[in-house]
Amino acid sequence: MVSRTRFDDAACPVARSVDAIGDWWSLLIVRDAFDGSRRFGEFQRSLGVAKNILTARLRTLVASGVLETVPASDGSAYREYVLTARGRALFPVVVALRQWGEDNCFSPGEEHSELVDREHGERLRPLEVLAADGRRVDPDDTIVRKVPSA
Repeated sequence: MVSRTRFDDAACPVARSVDAIGDWWSLLIVRDAFDGSRRFGEFQRSLGVAKNILTARLRTLVASGVLETVPASDGSAYREYVLTARGRALFPVVVALRQWGEDNCFSPGEEHSELVDREHGERLRPLEVLAADGRRVDPDDTIVRKVPSA
């Protein structure tokens, strides 16, 4: 079996983030957790993923501090998965992927789910990347400052 390349000691925050999240199944688990899923069976039904894959991804998300297990909210012997502060911090990432998908992955007029503000029932404004002074910035307006080599 081919071993997975690890990026947990990379100098690049994007590489470390990808390493922590793992793969697309993991992001879909996080998405479902934002939507209220808490139990293994809820994730499995929503995603249709094989139980062994779901078990491995949940284990990785718990180990990386994105999810934690807690006693079941109904008092049963089951455990539930809840987002930690670290997991909740992925909300803008999930929103950005959702908004990108809405703009780039559907034909005009094709129906899709949408994320709305719970209080007003309206769609969210598109996310923007802002400079420290509040200006909107695009890729051409930024550079990556590399870490000096030792």
